[in-house]
Amino acid sequence: MNLKHGIAAVTAGATAALALTAHADDEAGAVPHASTANIAVVSQYVFRGLTQSNEQPALQGGFDYSHASGAYAGTWLSNVNWVADVIPEASSSLEADFYAGFRKSWESGITSDVGYLRYQYPGSYPVLPLGTVKPHSDEAYAAIGWKWMNLKYSRSLGDLFGVEDSEGSAYVDLTVTVPLPASLSFVLHAGQQSYEGASAAARLAGTDNDALFGYKDNRATLNYAFADGWTASATFTTTTAKDVGYLVRGTNLGADQLTIAILKTL
Repeated sequence: MNLKHGIAAVTAGATAALALTAHADDEAGAVPHASTANIAVVSQYVFRGLTQSNEQPALQGGFDYSHASGAYAGTWLSNVNWVADVIPEASSSLEADFYAGFRKSWESGITSDVGYLRYQYPGSYPVLPLGTVKPHSDEAYAAIGWKWMNLKYSRSLGDLFGVEDSEGSAYVDLTVTVPLPASLSFVLHAGQQSYEGASAAARLAGTDNDALFGYKDNRATLNYAFADGWTASATFTTTTAKDVGYLVRGTNLGADQLTIAILKTL
């Protein structure tokens, strides 16, 4: 089983949109500094198509800061189940993310974004299964956008989500956001997670990490923006994740999922 992570598909999308808006306001000269906070309740935490909360509800929240120069930083938290599901001896039930980067917009409508993201899972790990390491992960990312489209490349700076010998693993995704009437928006997303190297478990099976853990995912989200910073979302996800890498307690973490979320921006 891949020791896996994430930022919730629904909440992260809404948070990212809010952050981009803050950056755009800064670049327009509105204010030199801007900050937002958010809190969300989701029917389950899904990231890159994989359930992180064992199909159970999650409480999530974060804080973002941006500067008129385009620099930004933030943090985001969520409860998780996957670590304890994969490593029964582990005590971790929290994901804490920390990120920073720089974003630039041009009059042509093109945007660019580069940054760093740290995924932290506080807790104890007295025993780790063969072929795994602690799940804490670091990624560098670069993205380019134009109007409704955004293409992003993320690359691990060390072992990714607990998979041994996986430094340099990558996730590539394309997101298209279509504005609709009456405060609605429709978001389509397609991504591919690939893994480098071969863990001890993969070598024992005569294969490599990508054969076990590589997959594609697709997502469709319908958002409705209410007054006073409230947003409701419904998201459907599907993946090609294989049982050999993602079967936990009889359930594939990449099985088709429907997620409902309510987000409040403060």
